[in-house]
Amino acid sequence: MFSFHSDLEETMAVDRPADAEREVRAAPRARMTGAQRRLQLIEVARGLFAERGYEGTSVEEIAQRAAVSKPVVYEHFGGKEALYAVIIDREMETLLERVTSSLTNNRSRFRLEAVALALLTYMEERTDGFRILVHGSPATGGDPKYSSLLNDAISQVEHILAGDFERRGFDASLAPLYAQALVGMVSVTAQWWLDVREPSKEVVAAHLVNLCWNGLTHLEMDPRIGEAR
Repeated sequence: MFSFHSDLEETMAVDRPADAEREVRAAPRARMTGAQRRLQLIEVARGLFAERGYEGTSVEEIAQRAAVSKPVVYEHFGGKEALYAVIIDREMETLLERVTSSLTNNRSRFRLEAVALALLTYMEERTDGFRILVHGSPATGGDPKYSSLLNDAISQVEHILAGDFERRGFDASLAPLYAQALVGMVSVTAQWWLDVREPSKEVVAAHLVNLCWNGLTHLEMDPRIGEAR
């Protein structure tokens, strides 16, 4: 013979799992929109391309890390090559925007500081993207768009130096040579800094421009970004 309380407890014990199961079914995991899924795949692939290179990355690995099936990757991008191209375009757009916006200051030295700091900031915040731009695929080496960006930067610096040379009575025809040297120095130093990450990017930018602007003979003891001169 069962008591009333025993019957009630048994009934509740049977009902609890069913209630819990209904709650789980009532709250399914939110599905990504098409735009969200596309962005997720881009971020996942960017990390893999930076880590393993173009040839060392497969669509299967991208799908696995994104927790989707391979057809989902093909649906959004058509294949690995197209996905890689999208990543390159996005990184170039980001980097170009930062470098271009840094060239708005009218004072020559401030502009050089801003360009150096913009490149270092981009590398710090989007390390994977920068590695992809510089190294590219094993077959092609660095991406040609990155080389094009450097050429644009060289042209901008050449214009800055030519004007400064003329004002100081120097030979303005030498501005292209100096521009090549300055941009090359900043680019190579920035890649070195990407591995060591010290000193801070502000200190690195200040000392780069200190060397560019003053030369070894007239180096400042403690250069700082943005200080009046």
